[in-house]
Amino acid sequence: MANIGKVLVANRGEIALRIIRACRELDIRTVALYSDADRAAPHVLAAHEAYRLGPAPAIDSYLRGDLILDIARRSSADAIHPGYGFLSENADFAESCEAAGVKFIGPGAAAMRALGSKTLARQAADAIGIPRVPGSTTGLRSQEEALKVALQIGYPVMLKAAAGGGGKGMRAVRNADEMESAYAGASSEAERAFGSAEVYLEKLIDRPRHIEIQILADQQGNCIHLGERDCSIQRRHQKVIEEAPSAIMDDQTRQSMGKAAVRLAQSAGYCNAGTVEFLLERQANGRPGNFYFLEMNTRLQVEHPVTELVTGLDLVHLQIAIAEGKPLPLSQQEVEHRGHAIECRIYAEDHENGFMPSPGTITRLLQPSGPGIREDSGIYEGWSVPLDYDPMLSKLIAYAPTRAMAIARMLRALEEYAIGGIRTNLGLFARILREPDFQAGEIDTGYLDRLLSQEPPEIVRSPISLPDKVPAFPNLDVATLAAGFFSSRSRADRQDGESHPANNSSQWKQTARREGLRS
Repeated sequence: MANIGKVLVANRGEIALRIIRACRELDIRTVALYSDADRAAPHVLAAHEAYRLGPAPAIDSYLRGDLILDIARRSSADAIHPGYGFLSENADFAESCEAAGVKFIGPGAAAMRALGSKTLARQAADAIGIPRVPGSTTGLRSQEEALKVALQIGYPVMLKAAAGGGGKGMRAVRNADEMESAYAGASSEAERAFGSAEVYLEKLIDRPRHIEIQILADQQGNCIHLGERDCSIQRRHQKVIEEAPSAIMDDQTRQSMGKAAVRLAQSAGYCNAGTVEFLLERQANGRPGNFYFLEMNTRLQVEHPVTELVTGLDLVHLQIAIAEGKPLPLSQQEVEHRGHAIECRIYAEDHENGFMPSPGTITRLLQPSGPGIREDSGIYEGWSVPLDYDPMLSKLIAYAPTRAMAIARMLRALEEYAIGGIRTNLGLFARILREPDFQAGEIDTGYLDRLLSQEPPEIVRSPISLPDKVPAFPNLDVATLAAGFFSSRSRADRQDGESHPANNSSQWKQTARREGLRS
């Protein structure tokens, strides 16, 4: 058992900063990486050391495993934390780390291959008798094979990328006439996104809940689950809001899904943090029905903070302890859940204009705080949001004793939050959280797409049902006007028409920000 003294964080944005902060709490030195677009990013300022990777495109920077390992060697890093995305589920990279004598803070390469591939994971579920969504367990070799499988299980069906995730390489197929274009589109998108055109097919379940189970496994063979997250609020198969616990869940279903997730992880000798995803049917009486294995994510999940808040555990701390060879500090019986947590993914995108990306300089930033509010952010006032990466700016998380109070706190935080200079999806969350069906927990994976097909209400500040009162923030309009004023003033101040993001805030603020990141 060897303690880790220095961690290289092979990622960017809010997750890089999240990991660096966890390392500082454990008195572990950190190494940040950055592309040319991220040279002034918060995670670069927060780390003890920082190294340039290359140009902005991910293929030339954050996906360059050879460069990352070379920097790990030059910086004498003991371990690499991949975060999520980029190389986090690349078994070849994990194997290269092992060969280079650098700990990969995540599962071993063999387990990652066995469960990270969607088709291999479906085979693993079959081998231990876990119910899964009907469909193929190997990649489809042709459109004709897709038609044959679809005929066997019945339409509608879903084509999905075998190496995929995040909603990419997926197409719903309602009948045989749609198969040709859907197959070509899914394969092409999978090739561009993951470097593999392999797709498989599964039954499209009508209006399910998307429920995922967080698991932790150590090197001693212990494996536990930390309960569920409900990720049913999705737009085009991409998660938008996550919460824990699920409003529909009962303890019997939770334990059944948790045991299934643990069995799957143990069947592959999985070690470290991971997430097993399921689709959950709902019975006519509103209670949870059958559940089906969907896939496994062999890494830390974007939405891990909601689990941290309801369990009181720090998942990054535990990931590092497991990588050091330490046993899990608690048993399944000692896992406790309390309260309710909701997470909103804040994106630089224009939700009123087809969700177009909205890169640019953040000219004004007012961030929420107060009881029950956590924000995992990777931005600051004056930061230029690049077009080269996922447009997520931050994760806003609300925690409270009850779901109703968590919704109220999130609404309050959204009203405090103002981002000037770019477009964001803050307004969309306020609309969703005030919808009666959302407040009643009447949601499924198609809920948001149906909501977006409707005209938004003229006034979104309708009162919510519980608790009795939602705090009003009369300063919201003032804050919005202030953001607009500073935005226009900033543009007017630029005489030469060029962007100077690093100079958009005062020296006092820049110094304060740097000092704050060091604390």
